Amino acid sequence: MSAQAQPVWSASSGLAFVLLFGAVNLFADMTYEGARSVTGPFLGMLGATGFIVGTVTGFGEFLGYALRLVSGRWADSSRMYWPITLAGYVVQMVAVPALALSGSWPIAAVLILFERIGRATRNPPRDVMLAQAGEQMGRGWAFGVNEAMDQCGALIGPLAIAGLLAWKGNFHLAFACLALPAIITLLLVFGARFTFPDAGRIAREPQTSQVGRYPPAYWWYCLGAGLVGFGFADYSLIAFHLSKSHIVANEWIPIFYAFAMGAGGIGSLIVGRLFDRLGLFVLLPVTIVVAVYAPLAFLGGFALSLLGALLWGIGLGAHESVMQAAVAHMIPRERLGSAYGVFGAIFGIAWFAGSAALGALYDVSVVAMVAVAVVAQLLAVVPIAIAGRRVRTH
Repeated sequence: MSAQAQPVWSASSGLAFVLLFGAVNLFADMTYEGARSVTGPFLGMLGATGFIVGTVTGFGEFLGYALRLVSGRWADSSRMYWPITLAGYVVQMVAVPALALSGSWPIAAVLILFERIGRATRNPPRDVMLAQAGEQMGRGWAFGVNEAMDQCGALIGPLAIAGLLAWKGNFHLAFACLALPAIITLLLVFGARFTFPDAGRIAREPQTSQVGRYPPAYWWYCLGAGLVGFGFADYSLIAFHLSKSHIVANEWIPIFYAFAMGAGGIGSLIVGRLFDRLGLFVLLPVTIVVAVYAPLAFLGGFALSLLGALLWGIGLGAHESVMQAAVAHMIPRERLGSAYGVFGAIFGIAWFAGSAALGALYDVSVVAMVAVAVVAQLLAVVPIAIAGRRVRTH
Protein backbone atom coordinates (compact mmCIF):
# COMPACT_ATOMS: atom_id res chain seq x y z
CA MET A 1 0.00 0.00 0.00
CA SER A 2 1.44 3.35 -0.93
CA ALA A 3 1.98 6.21 1.47
CA GLN A 4 -0.76 8.14 -0.31
CA ALA A 5 -3.30 5.47 0.66
CA GLN A 6 -2.97 6.46 4.28
CA PRO A 7 -4.92 9.60 5.11
CA VAL A 8 -2.87 12.44 6.55
CA TRP A 9 -4.76 13.92 9.46
CA SER A 10 -4.30 17.54 10.39
CA ALA A 11 -5.24 18.81 13.84
CA SER A 12 -8.46 20.29 12.41
CA SER A 13 -9.57 17.26 10.39
CA GLY A 14 -8.67 14.97 13.27
CA LEU A 15 -10.72 17.11 15.63
CA ALA A 16 -13.65 17.04 13.20
CA PHE A 17 -13.53 13.24 13.12
CA VAL A 18 -13.25 13.02 16.91
CA LEU A 19 -16.21 15.37 17.37
CA LEU A 20 -18.36 13.50 14.84
CA PHE A 21 -17.64 10.19 16.51
CA GLY A 22 -18.19 11.90 19.84
CA ALA A 23 -21.72 12.71 18.64
CA VAL A 24 -22.17 9.07 17.59
CA ASN A 25 -21.11 7.89 21.02
CA LEU A 26 -23.17 10.54 22.79
CA PHE A 27 -26.38 9.03 21.41
CA ALA A 28 -25.03 5.50 21.75
CA ASP A 29 -24.34 6.11 25.42
CA MET A 30 -27.78 7.66 25.87
CA THR A 31 -29.10 4.32 24.65
CA TYR A 32 -27.06 1.66 26.39
CA GLU A 33 -26.04 3.58 29.52
CA GLY A 34 -29.68 4.58 29.99
CA ALA A 35 -30.50 0.89 29.99
CA ARG A 36 -27.52 -0.12 32.13
CA SER A 37 -28.46 2.38 34.82
CA VAL A 38 -31.46 0.21 35.74
CA THR A 39 -30.49 -3.31 34.64
CA GLY A 40 -29.74 -4.27 38.26
CA PRO A 41 -33.22 -3.38 39.60
CA PHE A 42 -34.79 -4.68 36.36
CA LEU A 43 -33.15 -8.08 36.73
CA GLY A 44 -34.10 -8.07 40.42
CA MET A 45 -37.72 -7.33 39.51
CA LEU A 46 -37.62 -10.32 37.15
CA GLY A 47 -36.42 -12.59 39.97
CA ALA A 48 -32.61 -12.44 39.80
CA THR A 49 -30.45 -12.66 42.95
CA GLY A 50 -27.37 -10.57 43.75
CA PHE A 51 -25.16 -13.39 42.50
CA ILE A 52 -27.09 -13.57 39.22
CA VAL A 53 -26.92 -9.80 38.76
CA GLY A 54 -23.18 -9.75 39.41
CA THR A 55 -22.53 -12.77 37.19
CA VAL A 56 -24.68 -11.62 34.26
CA THR A 57 -23.29 -8.09 34.23
CA GLY A 58 -19.77 -9.35 34.89
CA PHE A 59 -19.97 -11.90 32.09
CA GLY A 60 -21.34 -9.15 29.88
CA GLU A 61 -18.30 -7.03 30.64
CA PHE A 62 -16.11 -10.07 29.99
CA LEU A 63 -17.64 -10.49 26.54
CA GLY A 64 -17.52 -6.74 25.99
CA TYR A 65 -13.76 -6.81 26.43
CA ALA A 66 -12.62 -10.37 25.65
CA LEU A 67 -14.25 -10.47 22.23
CA ARG A 68 -12.24 -7.40 21.30
CA LEU A 69 -9.37 -9.84 20.86
CA VAL A 70 -11.27 -11.30 17.91
CA SER A 71 -12.54 -8.05 16.41
CA GLY A 72 -9.19 -6.29 16.91
CA ARG A 73 -7.19 -8.98 15.13
CA TRP A 74 -9.86 -9.27 12.46
CA ALA A 75 -9.66 -5.52 11.85
CA ASP A 76 -5.85 -5.56 11.64
CA SER A 77 -5.73 -8.54 9.28
CA SER A 78 -8.60 -7.46 7.03
CA ARG A 79 -8.20 -3.67 7.31
CA MET A 80 -12.03 -3.54 7.32
CA TYR A 81 -12.16 -1.01 10.13
CA TRP A 82 -15.39 0.63 8.99
CA PRO A 83 -17.46 -2.52 8.23
CA ILE A 84 -16.60 -4.10 11.57
CA THR A 85 -17.33 -0.85 13.43
CA LEU A 86 -20.72 -0.48 11.73
CA ALA A 87 -21.70 -4.09 12.41
CA GLY A 88 -20.97 -3.64 16.12
CA TYR A 89 -23.08 -0.52 16.39
CA VAL A 90 -26.02 -2.22 14.65
CA VAL A 91 -25.99 -5.21 17.04
CA GLN A 92 -25.69 -2.98 20.09
CA MET A 93 -28.38 -0.50 19.09
CA VAL A 94 -30.88 -3.27 18.29
CA ALA A 95 -30.31 -5.21 21.52
CA VAL A 96 -31.08 -2.37 23.94
CA PRO A 97 -34.65 -1.44 22.88
CA ALA A 98 -35.40 -5.17 22.58
CA LEU A 99 -35.21 -5.33 26.40
CA ALA A 100 -38.74 -3.90 26.32
CA LEU A 101 -39.89 -7.30 25.05
CA SER A 102 -38.27 -9.40 27.80
CA GLY A 103 -40.50 -10.99 30.40
CA SER A 104 -37.97 -13.05 32.39
CA TRP A 105 -34.45 -12.49 33.66
CA PRO A 106 -32.85 -15.12 31.33
CA ILE A 107 -34.24 -13.36 28.24
CA ALA A 108 -33.12 -9.99 29.58
CA ALA A 109 -29.70 -11.46 30.35
CA VAL A 110 -29.26 -12.68 26.76
CA LEU A 111 -30.07 -9.21 25.40
CA ILE A 112 -27.69 -7.61 27.89
CA LEU A 113 -24.96 -9.94 26.62
CA PHE A 114 -25.75 -9.13 22.99
CA GLU A 115 -25.40 -5.43 23.76
CA ARG A 116 -21.93 -6.08 25.16
CA ILE A 117 -21.02 -8.23 22.14
CA GLY A 118 -21.92 -5.34 19.84
CA ARG A 119 -19.73 -3.01 21.87
CA ALA A 120 -16.86 -5.50 21.78
CA THR A 121 -17.13 -5.74 18.01
CA ARG A 122 -17.04 -2.03 17.26
CA ASN A 123 -14.58 -0.68 19.82
CA PRO A 124 -11.12 -1.88 18.61
CA PRO A 125 -11.50 -0.74 14.97
CA ARG A 126 -13.15 2.49 16.11
CA ASP A 127 -10.32 3.15 18.56
CA VAL A 128 -7.71 2.57 15.86
CA MET A 129 -9.39 5.26 13.75
CA LEU A 130 -9.60 7.63 16.73
CA ALA A 131 -5.95 7.03 17.64
CA GLN A 132 -4.93 7.78 14.05
CA ALA A 133 -7.05 10.93 13.92
CA GLY A 134 -5.62 12.09 17.26
CA GLU A 135 -1.95 11.91 16.30
CA GLN A 136 -1.67 15.65 15.65
CA MET A 137 -4.01 16.95 18.35
CA GLY A 138 -2.73 14.62 21.08
CA ARG A 139 -4.15 11.16 21.63
CA GLY A 140 -4.93 11.74 25.28
CA TRP A 141 -6.95 14.83 24.37
CA ALA A 142 -8.64 13.05 21.44
CA PHE A 143 -9.79 10.15 23.58
CA GLY A 144 -10.60 12.53 26.43
CA VAL A 145 -12.90 14.61 24.22
CA ASN A 146 -14.53 11.48 22.83
CA GLU A 147 -15.02 10.05 26.31
CA ALA A 148 -16.44 13.35 27.59
CA MET A 149 -19.07 13.32 24.84
CA ASP A 150 -19.71 9.66 25.67
CA GLN A 151 -20.34 10.64 29.25
CA CYS A 152 -22.68 13.45 28.24
CA GLY A 153 -24.87 10.83 26.64
CA ALA A 154 -24.37 8.60 29.65
CA LEU A 155 -25.68 11.45 31.81
CA ILE A 156 -28.70 12.29 29.63
CA GLY A 157 -29.81 8.68 29.10
CA PRO A 158 -30.14 7.71 32.76
CA LEU A 159 -31.86 11.02 33.55
CA ALA A 160 -34.39 10.30 30.80
CA ILE A 161 -34.93 6.81 32.21
CA ALA A 162 -35.35 8.27 35.69
CA GLY A 163 -37.99 10.67 34.38
CA LEU A 164 -39.85 7.87 32.62
CA LEU A 165 -39.78 5.70 35.73
CA ALA A 166 -40.99 8.57 37.90
CA TRP A 167 -43.78 9.23 35.39
CA LYS A 168 -44.95 5.73 34.57
CA GLY A 169 -42.92 3.40 36.80
CA ASN A 170 -42.59 0.96 33.88
CA PHE A 171 -39.20 -0.51 32.99
CA HIS A 172 -40.44 -1.95 29.69
CA LEU A 173 -41.72 1.43 28.48
CA ALA A 174 -38.41 3.04 29.43
CA PHE A 175 -36.45 0.52 27.36
CA ALA A 176 -38.81 0.99 24.39
CA CYS A 177 -38.20 4.74 24.41
CA LEU A 178 -34.46 4.12 24.00
CA ALA A 179 -35.17 3.13 20.39
CA LEU A 180 -35.08 6.85 19.46
CA PRO A 181 -31.44 7.57 20.42
CA ALA A 182 -30.51 4.13 19.03
CA ILE A 183 -31.83 5.13 15.59
CA ILE A 184 -30.04 8.49 15.76
CA THR A 185 -26.81 6.67 16.63
CA LEU A 186 -27.04 4.48 13.55
CA LEU A 187 -27.80 7.44 11.29
CA LEU A 188 -24.79 9.32 12.64
CA VAL A 189 -22.32 6.45 12.42
CA PHE A 190 -23.29 5.64 8.84
CA GLY A 191 -23.00 9.37 8.11
CA ALA A 192 -19.48 9.34 9.59
CA ARG A 193 -18.61 6.43 7.32
CA PHE A 194 -19.52 8.42 4.22
CA THR A 195 -17.92 11.65 5.52
CA PHE A 196 -14.57 10.00 6.37
CA PRO A 197 -14.38 6.93 4.12
CA ASP A 198 -10.57 6.75 4.36
CA ALA A 199 -10.42 6.68 8.16
CA GLY A 200 -8.49 3.65 9.32
CA ARG A 201 -6.66 3.16 6.02
CA ILE A 202 -3.27 2.19 7.37
CA ALA A 203 -0.17 1.42 5.35
CA ARG A 204 1.50 -1.89 6.11
CA GLU A 205 4.96 -1.26 7.49
CA PRO A 206 8.01 -3.49 7.06
CA GLN A 207 8.05 -6.60 9.24
CA THR A 208 10.64 -6.77 12.01
CA SER A 209 11.97 -9.39 14.38
CA GLN A 210 9.69 -8.00 17.07
CA VAL A 211 6.49 -9.10 15.31
CA GLY A 212 4.39 -11.11 17.73
CA ARG A 213 5.85 -9.34 20.77
CA TYR A 214 4.54 -6.45 22.78
CA PRO A 215 6.85 -4.32 24.94
CA PRO A 216 7.11 -5.03 28.69
CA ALA A 217 5.42 -1.71 29.52
CA TYR A 218 2.31 -2.92 27.71
CA TRP A 219 2.10 -6.09 29.83
CA TRP A 220 2.67 -4.16 33.06
CA TYR A 221 -0.11 -1.81 32.06
CA CYS A 222 -2.38 -4.76 31.26
CA LEU A 223 -1.71 -6.15 34.74
CA GLY A 224 -2.51 -2.81 36.39
CA ALA A 225 -5.68 -2.34 34.36
CA GLY A 226 -6.72 -5.91 35.16
CA LEU A 227 -6.43 -5.24 38.90
CA VAL A 228 -8.47 -2.07 38.46
CA GLY A 229 -11.11 -4.03 36.58
CA PHE A 230 -11.22 -6.78 39.22
CA GLY A 231 -11.97 -4.27 41.95
CA PHE A 232 -14.39 -2.21 39.89
CA ALA A 233 -17.92 -3.40 40.66
CA ASP A 234 -20.33 -3.02 37.77
CA TYR A 235 -22.87 -0.27 38.44
CA SER A 236 -25.63 -2.87 38.19
CA LEU A 237 -24.42 -4.34 41.49
CA ILE A 238 -24.30 -0.87 43.05
CA ALA A 239 -27.83 -0.23 41.78
CA PHE A 240 -28.96 -3.61 43.10
CA HIS A 241 -27.57 -2.70 46.52
CA LEU A 242 -29.17 0.74 46.56
CA SER A 243 -32.53 -0.78 45.65
CA LYS A 244 -32.35 -3.78 47.98
CA SER A 245 -31.17 -1.70 50.95
CA HIS A 246 -33.82 0.99 50.27
CA ILE A 247 -31.12 3.65 50.52
CA VAL A 248 -32.74 5.49 47.61
CA ALA A 249 -35.98 5.11 45.68
CA ASN A 250 -35.75 3.31 42.33
CA GLU A 251 -36.17 6.52 40.35
CA TRP A 252 -33.06 7.95 42.09
CA ILE A 253 -30.83 5.06 40.98
CA PRO A 254 -30.46 6.20 37.34
CA ILE A 255 -29.98 9.77 38.62
CA PHE A 256 -27.02 8.58 40.67
CA TYR A 257 -25.70 6.90 37.54
CA ALA A 258 -26.21 10.08 35.51
CA PHE A 259 -24.24 12.12 38.06
CA ALA A 260 -21.50 9.47 37.96
CA MET A 261 -21.32 9.72 34.18
CA GLY A 262 -21.18 13.51 34.35
CA ALA A 263 -18.28 13.29 36.80
CA GLY A 264 -16.63 10.77 34.51
CA GLY A 265 -16.95 13.11 31.54
CA ILE A 266 -15.22 15.94 33.38
CA GLY A 267 -12.60 13.54 34.68
CA SER A 268 -11.87 12.15 31.21
CA LEU A 269 -11.19 15.63 29.81
CA ILE A 270 -8.84 16.54 32.63
CA VAL A 271 -7.02 13.21 32.77
CA GLY A 272 -6.83 12.94 28.97
CA ARG A 273 -5.15 16.34 28.72
CA LEU A 274 -2.77 15.55 31.60
CA PHE A 275 -1.87 12.21 30.03
CA ASP A 276 -0.42 14.01 27.01
CA ARG A 277 1.93 15.83 29.41
CA LEU A 278 2.59 13.35 32.22
CA GLY A 279 1.93 9.93 30.70
CA LEU A 280 0.60 7.03 32.75
CA PHE A 281 1.72 8.61 36.03
CA VAL A 282 -1.48 10.67 35.96
CA LEU A 283 -3.39 7.47 36.82
CA LEU A 284 -1.58 6.88 40.11
CA PRO A 285 -3.36 9.46 42.32
CA VAL A 286 -6.62 8.84 40.45
CA THR A 287 -6.50 5.11 41.19
CA ILE A 288 -5.77 5.68 44.88
CA VAL A 289 -8.62 8.16 45.34
CA VAL A 290 -11.12 6.15 43.31
CA ALA A 291 -10.45 3.04 45.44
CA VAL A 292 -12.59 4.69 48.13
CA TYR A 293 -15.70 4.32 45.93
CA ALA A 294 -16.55 0.86 47.30
CA PRO A 295 -16.90 1.64 51.05
CA LEU A 296 -18.80 4.82 50.23
CA ALA A 297 -21.20 3.22 47.74
CA PHE A 298 -21.86 0.00 49.66
CA LEU A 299 -21.55 1.06 53.32
CA GLY A 300 -22.79 4.65 53.31
CA GLY A 301 -26.17 6.33 53.40
CA PHE A 302 -27.69 8.53 50.72
CA ALA A 303 -24.99 11.22 50.61
CA LEU A 304 -22.01 8.87 50.92
CA SER A 305 -23.46 6.48 48.34
CA LEU A 306 -23.81 9.39 45.93
CA LEU A 307 -20.19 10.38 46.57
CA GLY A 308 -19.14 6.77 45.99
CA ALA A 309 -21.02 6.74 42.70
CA LEU A 310 -19.29 9.98 41.66
CA LEU A 311 -15.85 8.52 42.41
CA TRP A 312 -16.85 5.36 40.53
CA GLY A 313 -17.72 7.51 37.51
CA ILE A 314 -14.50 9.53 37.73
CA GLY A 315 -12.47 6.32 37.81
CA LEU A 316 -14.33 4.89 34.84
CA GLY A 317 -13.93 8.07 32.79
CA ALA A 318 -10.25 8.46 33.65
CA HIS A 319 -9.32 4.90 32.78
CA GLU A 320 -11.47 4.79 29.64
CA SER A 321 -9.87 7.97 28.28
CA VAL A 322 -6.29 6.93 29.06
CA MET A 323 -6.51 3.21 28.20
CA GLN A 324 -6.71 3.61 24.44
CA ALA A 325 -4.29 6.53 24.32
CA ALA A 326 -1.70 4.68 26.42
CA VAL A 327 -1.83 1.53 24.29
CA ALA A 328 -1.46 3.65 21.12
CA HIS A 329 1.77 5.08 22.56
CA MET A 330 3.22 1.59 23.12
CA ILE A 331 2.22 -0.32 19.97
CA PRO A 332 2.87 0.28 16.22
CA ARG A 333 -0.25 1.42 14.41
CA GLU A 334 -0.45 -1.60 12.09
CA ARG A 335 -0.83 -3.88 15.15
CA LEU A 336 -2.90 -1.50 17.25
CA GLY A 337 -6.25 -3.24 16.73
CA SER A 338 -4.78 -6.55 17.93
CA ALA A 339 -3.16 -4.85 20.92
CA TYR A 340 -6.49 -3.27 21.86
CA GLY A 341 -8.04 -6.72 21.58
CA VAL A 342 -5.49 -8.40 23.85
CA PHE A 343 -5.73 -5.57 26.34
CA GLY A 344 -9.52 -5.77 26.27
CA ALA A 345 -9.48 -9.54 26.77
CA ILE A 346 -7.29 -9.23 29.86
CA PHE A 347 -9.36 -6.39 31.26
CA GLY A 348 -12.60 -8.24 30.50
CA ILE A 349 -11.51 -11.47 32.18
CA ALA A 350 -10.48 -9.49 35.25
CA TRP A 351 -13.75 -7.53 35.31
CA PHE A 352 -15.82 -10.71 34.92
CA ALA A 353 -13.90 -12.52 37.65
CA GLY A 354 -14.14 -9.49 39.91
CA SER A 355 -17.84 -8.88 39.27
CA ALA A 356 -18.73 -12.51 39.91
CA ALA A 357 -16.57 -12.61 43.05
CA LEU A 358 -17.92 -9.30 44.35
CA GLY A 359 -21.48 -10.38 43.61
CA ALA A 360 -20.98 -13.66 45.47
CA LEU A 361 -19.32 -11.90 48.40
CA TYR A 362 -22.15 -9.36 48.49
CA ASP A 363 -24.63 -12.17 49.24
CA VAL A 364 -22.43 -13.29 52.15
CA SER A 365 -20.68 -10.19 53.52
CA VAL A 366 -20.80 -6.66 52.15
CA VAL A 367 -17.77 -5.68 54.25
CA ALA A 368 -15.68 -8.50 52.78
CA MET A 369 -16.76 -7.47 49.28
CA VAL A 370 -15.72 -3.87 49.94
CA ALA A 371 -12.32 -4.97 51.30
CA VAL A 372 -11.56 -7.05 48.19
CA ALA A 373 -12.56 -4.19 45.89
CA VAL A 374 -10.34 -1.66 47.70
CA VAL A 375 -7.28 -3.94 47.91
CA ALA A 376 -7.46 -4.83 44.21
CA GLN A 377 -7.62 -1.17 43.21
CA LEU A 378 -4.67 -0.20 45.41
CA LEU A 379 -2.54 -3.09 44.17
CA ALA A 380 -2.95 -1.73 40.64
CA VAL A 381 -0.79 1.28 41.51
CA VAL A 382 2.46 -0.71 41.39
CA PRO A 383 2.26 -2.15 37.83
CA ILE A 384 0.84 1.11 36.46
CA ALA A 385 3.84 2.97 37.95
CA ILE A 386 6.25 0.44 36.44
CA ALA A 387 4.57 0.77 33.04
CA GLY A 388 4.73 4.55 33.22
CA ARG A 389 8.43 4.51 34.04
CA ARG A 390 9.22 2.03 31.24
CA VAL A 391 7.31 4.10 28.68
CA ARG A 392 9.07 7.29 29.75
CA THR A 393 12.55 5.74 29.59
CA HIS A 394 11.89 3.84 26.31
